[in-house]
Amino acid sequence: EDPSLERHFKGHRDAVTSVDFSLNKKQLASGSMDSCLMIWSMRPQMRAYRFVGHKDAVMCVQFSPSGHLVASGSRDKTVRLWVPSVKGESTVFKAHTATVRSVHFSSDGQSLVTASDDKTVKVWTVHRQKFLFSLSQHINWVRCARFSPDGRLIVSASDDKTVKLWDKTSRECIHSFCEHGGFVNHVDFHPSGTCIAAAGTDNTVKVWDVRMNRLLQHYQGNAVVNSLSFHPSGNYLVTASNDSTLKILDLLEGRLLYTLHGHQGPATCVAFSRAGDLFASGGSDEQVMVWKTNFDAADYGDVLKTQKSGTSVDGTHHTLQSEMDCGVHLKKTKTQDSGRNHVQREEETSLANTLEHIMGQLDVLTQTVSILEQRLTLTEDKLKECLENQQKIIQNKTS
Repeated sequence: EDPSLERHFKGHRDAVTSVDFSLNKKQLASGSMDSCLMIWSMRPQMRAYRFVGHKDAVMCVQFSPSGHLVASGSRDKTVRLWVPSVKGESTVFKAHTATVRSVHFSSDGQSLVTASDDKTVKVWTVHRQKFLFSLSQHINWVRCARFSPDGRLIVSASDDKTVKLWDKTSRECIHSFCEHGGFVNHVDFHPSGTCIAAAGTDNTVKVWDVRMNRLLQHYQGNAVVNSLSFHPSGNYLVTASNDSTLKILDLLEGRLLYTLHGHQGPATCVAFSRAGDLFASGGSDEQVMVWKTNFDAADYGDVLKTQKSGTSVDGTHHTLQSEMDCGVHLKKTKTQDSGRNHVQREEETSLANTLEHIMGQLDVLTQTVSILEQRLTLTEDKLKECLENQQKIIQNKTS
């Protein structure tokens, strides 16, 4: 079955810049040039939340891994952390001196990495909301920065036409990939953490191995590629382009699978849900679209069959399979053990859910505390002002 359009969200008043699903797929966040952040409910008849706070275009949004926070970056040079509820309260991070283009949580939800037109990449702690350090070797705007799945590496993409790989601990740039012929708009890690994919204004998508630092795949399109997202299986990549199309690439066979037309005008952003059964896209037509992936169920079966029998479609398919450590191997072993581990898996799931819940509660507590701190500071400032004014009045009287 081909991917199909599932839902259509209208409410933004300018180009949509960024989309992201929450962990449970109940919510979808989007940012827009209209300075608003929208949280859409995937359940029918549930109203959307519009969060107002940024003073200028919202360039990027992302849910925290637990789904209890949303981070956004804006042209107003700030990063905000929101609690996605009716109140829509937020706290502000200030350290960049220009537009913030990208926000990304580490997979443990403890750190945030941001990228900006001030040519730096910055890392923050989420709970203390403290700025930790800057990575500053790019010589032009930085459009995108992402943590690796294990949180040890950071990758960044810039208008200086390079993609840089950083070691988070040593804060050193380990490697610069310089093969792009134009600005690099977007970059992300393959779910295995062994590869990265980058999209650029030279109409290409490139996939590199980060262990060998060599180019694995190169897809030549005929329009600027604005955004990309890996399917959680690691076997597919979806892209959003200026020619208004979304394209789904089959990474195992190194070919284009689908071209989807839905947006009028440039498709600006795209993201798979955490389970991979849906993906969302946004465009300069102010629309947010949600698509049913459809292709994975059938394709997983086929991929598993070819894996088990050891046949490969062609040589390249096979080498890439081993180079990319795709999630297929995991899938295969899981199905064989499923009977034996069913109970154990259920226990693990409920434990994971409990932990998830505790983490979420912590997130909310941290947010509440920091909002209270902000209010306290405001009150203290007001108090100080009053005292100073009184002082002045007394001085005037005595003089």
